[in-house]
Amino acid sequence: MPELTIAAAAAPFTRDLDADLATIGRLIADARARGVGLLVLPEAALGGYVESLHGDVDDPPPALDADGPELRAVAELAGEMVVAVGFCERGAPDAGTGVPGAPAATAHGGVRHNVAALVSGGEVLGVHRKLHMPLDEGRFTTPGRELRAFDTPVGRIGMLICYDKAFPEAARTLALDGADVLCFLSAWPCSATNAAERLEDDRQWRRAELWDRARAAENSMVVASANQTGSFGALRFLGGSRITNPNGDVVAATGPEGGLAVASFDLPATLARARRALSPVRDLRPDAYAVPHPIPHDAPAPAAA
Repeated sequence: MPELTIAAAAAPFTRDLDADLATIGRLIADARARGVGLLVLPEAALGGYVESLHGDVDDPPPALDADGPELRAVAELAGEMVVAVGFCERGAPDAGTGVPGAPAATAHGGVRHNVAALVSGGEVLGVHRKLHMPLDEGRFTTPGRELRAFDTPVGRIGMLICYDKAFPEAARTLALDGADVLCFLSAWPCSATNAAERLEDDRQWRRAELWDRARAAENSMVVASANQTGSFGALRFLGGSRITNPNGDVVAATGPEGGLAVASFDLPATLARARRALSPVRDLRPDAYAVPHPIPHDAPAPAAA
């Protein structure tokens, strides 16, 4: 297999779908000119993210159909390239109301999912629905229920959305499902309580980068992590898209201002080399692991020793 060139984008997106599609078109054109085969766009690139994570703003993203004209437009723009793009997906109007184990309806009616879709050649190749809801995002979108990787013309791809990447189990599930690359689509803001003057110094910048690097190293995987830039409502996004190699080294990155982080890999050789000695995927001991009960949110802090 020839080298695969991967790009992770950092850019702003809003409720203006025409403007969002124009931005996506420019990013795809830039990526194509640089020989990119896989482009990762941010979370909520079609329609923008929520304006607040604390319940004080009630402006939900537009709910789009997975087979609707907006996603079809991105699939057509992608051409031969594989593109990961985020949006809010419209579910059934009365889904999740009264059926045990079914997804819950949001405060805005029906089921709405925060989605990452893989598109190429005018087609949708796969969809991941965000599992983990940070703070008050659950007012607007319903958690997904499944993790899987998808076959594409450039390899088998796994996707996670923003807060999903904080959970090692999610990335490991995709690695065990045969993913060659992990794509992280985010709208990751700076700290709401102690924002740094320089975004690169913000504690949320450090946390987002730490999880990108950790998920890459602990799975011996390439991670392509995209993020929004600029401000939207009460949120100021970090930018800082990056490509991380299987050693956990950042090999390409953008600053807060945006652009494309681009790197090329011979994927089979890269993954084989990363796993030929120490391999946290190959050397798993599932027979020895136990999944403890989660700690309740209102549990008291442990007593000091």
